[in-house]
This record gives sequence, structure tokens and C-alpha cells, in this order.
Amino acid sequence: MLFKHLPRFLPPTGIRLYATAEKSALATLRKKTGYTFANCKKALELHNNDLAKAELWLKEQAQAMGWSKATKLEGRNTAQGLVGVLVQRNVGAMVEVNCETDFVARNASFQRFVQVASAACVRHLEKVEADANLTKVGLNSEALKQIVLEDGKSLGDHLALMIGTVGENASLNRAICYKAPDSIQLTGYVHPAPNEEIPHNVPLLGKYGSLVAFKSEHSTAQESAEGELTPAQVARKVCQHIVGMKPERIGVPGKDEPAADKDDEACLIHQEYLVDPSYTVGEVLEANRLQIIDFQRFACGEKSQSEEQNVRAATN
Repeated sequence: MLFKHLPRFLPPTGIRLYATAEKSALATLRKKTGYTFANCKKALELHNNDLAKAELWLKEQAQAMGWSKATKLEGRNTAQGLVGVLVQRNVGAMVEVNCETDFVARNASFQRFVQVASAACVRHLEKVEADANLTKVGLNSEALKQIVLEDGKSLGDHLALMIGTVGENASLNRAICYKAPDSIQLTGYVHPAPNEEIPHNVPLLGKYGSLVAFKSEHSTAQESAEGELTPAQVARKVCQHIVGMKPERIGVPGKDEPAADKDDEACLIHQEYLVDPSYTVGEVLEANRLQIIDFQRFACGEKSQSEEQNVRAATN
């Protein structure tokens, strides 16, 4: 009887505190890394609940497993995914990252990777020497994989890590980057547009994206009248139009004539303005004293026009 009741008199506090600390470390590691319960538990057990060492071990294991999985899944069709758009002052980038299913495109790990890739392209172009004109840099899949991030690993390494996490094939498809002189401004847009305001330093994510370089005759400090859009806001609306109406070129007034059938119109300036079809885009630009210098449009899963887009070019 004595042994039967003995546990009632033993203080359980130490055991409870240890169990609580163990659970807390496990929860912290899972939240920080996103890896499975079993893997996080094993990492903590191997490293005596040292969170830093456990996290490092998990990343090393995930990297190795990711490359292995990426190799096995390579070649599987990746028609889904997301387009990331980021504009930071005079540099802008638009990146397409593909995966196998829309389910993975909604995965937080996949979305974080698209944002990382977008930001990496912006930092990559910040190192490129600009000239007096708009500098354009096109990056294909291999070029994107070679970009080195602040942690010393390449985008290709991070891609393999993400593949190991989501369990599907994924690919860095293409990117277009702009670097503008002081006379040119940049803006971008994605569709579907986010439901809430996104900070300027956070890449936008969508199934479609556009990047626009434009000039404004307005002073950057000049304010629009109450209720009127600023030139930058009008340019962003033109970005939205480009996503929706898919123009093939800007068009030159007096040289490019409007198409006989407005539904077949390929010139941006002659298309009916998506926001208000009673005007053409050209009329809207003229009224707001804006000039479109260049634009790019990505639709996730579409075939890129040619490998010529993936070389450096400059436009006036």
C-alpha cells in the first residue's frame, strides 16, 4: 500500500516544468521552420533542446532532402504558380515561379519563396550600373538560380529547399528587371489585387503581373487636385489595364493606326481604357501628361515569347 500511494507525495513540479519547456521549444521550432512535428522533435532530441542547433540541423537535412527531391521531381509539368512584382524606388522586378498545382501556389512556403525571389532580383539589379536610358535585364531560369542571397546560398539552393518542403516540383521560370534614371518612374500591378494595403517593400503576388516605366511632366512633389488621381496612380491604373487587355506594344501616334475591329487592337494607346471605355489609353495618357516608356506583362504558365527577352537590353 505504501508504494501504491508514494507518487502522491513526490513533487511533480520539476517534471512538469521540463515537459512544458520541451513542448514550448517544439512549438517554437515548428512555428519558425514549418517542418513536421516528428522532424522538429527529433532535432531537439539530438541537440538537447538547443533551438539554434536544432534549427540549423533541420535546414541542413531539408537542403539535402530538397535537392534529392528536386532531382526526382525534375521534368514534371509546372503550369501553375505565381507572379511576384516588387518596385523599390528606381528598381523594379517581375518574377514568375511555377509549381504543379494551384494548391501549392497557395502554400505559405511557396509564396514566401516567390517574395524572396522578387526581392533578390531587385537587389541583383541594384548592383548593375545604370545609364541615361531605362536599363532592362531579362533573366531566364538558369540565371535566376545563380543569384546569391544574403545568407550566401543561391536562389537555386532555396528553390530545392522549398521543393523539399512542399513535395512538388517547382521552377524559377523567368524575370524582367528595370533600373530607371531620375527622369523615369516605375510602377507595378498584380491580379488578383490584394484585398488590403501591402507595404512598399513587400512583393505583390498574383496570377498575372505587369511592370511599367513611365515619364511624367508633373513635378514629383506636385499634388493633384482633390479627388483627382496623381500621375503615379494613373500609371498604376494603366498597369491594371495592361494585365486585363494584353496589348502587344505601346504604339506610336501618327504612325500606328487603330485596328478596324477594336477587339483586335494590339497597340496600347489605341485600346479602350479598361477603367473608363469612353476614352482610349492614349487619351488618358495625354490628359495626364504621361508617357509610357516600356511595359512588360506576365501571365502565370504562359510560354515566354522568346529567349531574346532573357538578355540585357536598353530602350529610350
